[in-house]
Amino acid sequence: MRWSGSVVMLVVALLLTASCAPAQRVDLGDSSGNLIAAIAGEPDQLDPQKTSSYFSFEVLENVFDTIVEPDENLEMRPALAESWTVSPDQLTWTFRLRGGVTFHDGSPFTADDVVYSYRRIIDEKLSNVDKFSAITDVTAPDDRTVVITVARPTPNLLTNLGGFKGMAIVSRANVESGEIATHPVGTGPFAFVSQRSGDSIVLTANRTYWGGRPKIPGVTYQFISEPSTALSALQAGEVDWTDAVPPQRVTQLEEDDSVHLAVTPSNDYWYLALNEARAPWNDVRVRRAIAFGIDRDAIVQATSYGTAAANQLAIPKGNPWYIGYDRYRYDIGEAKRLLAEAGAAPTTMDMLVTNEYPETVTAAQVIADNLAPLGIEVKIRTVDMATWLDEQNTGNFDMLMMGWLGNIDPDDFYYAQHHTNGANNAQKFSDPQVDRLLDAGRVQTARDARADDYAKAATLIADGVSYVYLYNPSVIQAWNPRLTGYDARRDGAIRFRSAALDGTDGR
Repeated sequence: MRWSGSVVMLVVALLLTASCAPAQRVDLGDSSGNLIAAIAGEPDQLDPQKTSSYFSFEVLENVFDTIVEPDENLEMRPALAESWTVSPDQLTWTFRLRGGVTFHDGSPFTADDVVYSYRRIIDEKLSNVDKFSAITDVTAPDDRTVVITVARPTPNLLTNLGGFKGMAIVSRANVESGEIATHPVGTGPFAFVSQRSGDSIVLTANRTYWGGRPKIPGVTYQFISEPSTALSALQAGEVDWTDAVPPQRVTQLEEDDSVHLAVTPSNDYWYLALNEARAPWNDVRVRRAIAFGIDRDAIVQATSYGTAAANQLAIPKGNPWYIGYDRYRYDIGEAKRLLAEAGAAPTTMDMLVTNEYPETVTAAQVIADNLAPLGIEVKIRTVDMATWLDEQNTGNFDMLMMGWLGNIDPDDFYYAQHHTNGANNAQKFSDPQVDRLLDAGRVQTARDARADDYAKAATLIADGVSYVYLYNPSVIQAWNPRLTGYDARRDGAIRFRSAALDGTDGR
């Protein structure tokens, strides 16, 4: 069929207009009207108190609540607790809970649920149990009152209770039935509906949510491990939101009106950890050699394309707890000198990374090139996230790379990772002076003195190469411009409770 020149010009004009316009929503068989969110990996499990996977938290933060929570400035605000008081000696915290809150199965939320949740973390030594180290008792004088007593002043107690990782309030019945593993029940803005392994998780709006019912009918999380695929799906209107954005596309996306791009400096950091339970990595001189043998700038460019900032400590510039540190540089000569001084000549290194965080795979390839002049062959072992966690926990690695996400208080950046008894000290670092400083930081109520404790501890941690810190990333997310009421947060928390999407109605 032959088209006239005017028709061809009209079609071209329409195509050009469409390329600059927000993508129209494509119906792929999901008639729910849910917000479709593409995340880069599948949750390793659905129990919020047991998981340490960010993919799990992306979903479960919308299903569960904490008693307090951070606002956009990371200051703690009321959540399931509407108010609280602290005794003059700083040892008794009394929380007044909201009335009329129910779990998704209709059962009432009471103070007993808070006591049960916290006792479960403490008694079973679950994820982040170290955040309860000062707590001596948790009681419920009545259905709406929780009293927490501590052995010493605990200036970061609210942050410990409000940072979502591991602190969700769970239903005792849901836990004891075992159903929390397959059908978690919380009090949050969305209720769990279903999971298709390897594909998706579906949530539905909690219409009786204490914070007001959501404006969208629900959220469907699609697991799309390849960032370019997730971005293409967003641009095609097949998904509404994603945090799987290729950093090399950021500059281009800044000029693309079809998506809303957010690049937000974060409190997260990426690091390398050497297994100090194995020789020769138990020698600090060998670890320092690796620190000098790593080209951070090359890693940042390869993984983040200029969207991240290289750093030799955990806490980024702009954070009130930041301190400068620049002991290490890319210096193969110094690395060789340190290895010779230690009498060490490692020839291979088993490096554990996961394809669910592509940054780790990319960085591993740079690191392999960096360490080759030292005579070290880096054997990159790429596994799924669940296997990565198992291998980390059993110490089956020479070196691993990962990020620490959702940090707020300085204790979040250092204690669990570097205290001898820290719950996440997989590298087996131990320094009595660091322990003393981190313990002191947990009880020091004077801001300046507390900052001094953490500055000294951070310096010793870096000097001892408990971690080889690499960089602080940005939170990079993109969504359809028709999605409103949502903001990218510095702590990486994904909250869809206030989100709205044209053409949907949570009612």
